[in-house]
Amino acid sequence: MAEQEVLAVIRASMGRRVLGVGVMAALGVLLVYVSLTNPPQNVAWQVFLIVIGVGALWMAERMRRATMLSVEVTRDGLRSSTGEIIAPLETIEAMDRGMFAFKPSNGFLLKLKHKTPARWEPGLWWRLGNRVGIGGVTPGSQAKAAAEILAALMAERQA
Repeated sequence: MAEQEVLAVIRASMGRRVLGVGVMAALGVLLVYVSLTNPPQNVAWQVFLIVIGVGALWMAERMRRATMLSVEVTRDGLRSSTGEIIAPLETIEAMDRGMFAFKPSNGFLLKLKHKTPARWEPGLWWRLGNRVGIGGVTPGSQAKAAAEILAALMAERQA
């Protein structure tokens, strides 16, 4: 089963994971704390602060769960460690690793041939329309190695 062989893995490093989740959780706690201990005069602003604070706490939990997973490069394309297909190799049209690309931190951007359902795993990967972003709280070295392998697979496919 050579097609399912994992060629590269991108996973969140513990330090980046703790920092990302911690900052998001701290923001949520701070916003809720401020809105309850020193409420603004206008109730609408207090509700706004609470909603944004709870949203930040929810996002911290989403990031905590997402960063427990990893992204795997196989000969078939990109998949999650859960087995979910992120981007099949035959649908990848181009890759952008440039400094000014709209891509996640320490990652890369893929352009697919057709639109796919939107999906987001905060801190690890996202998919919107025909774009897939890989990276976030992941080490740049892992993303760079995965991008090189993916580029080689794309070149091999076109040859």
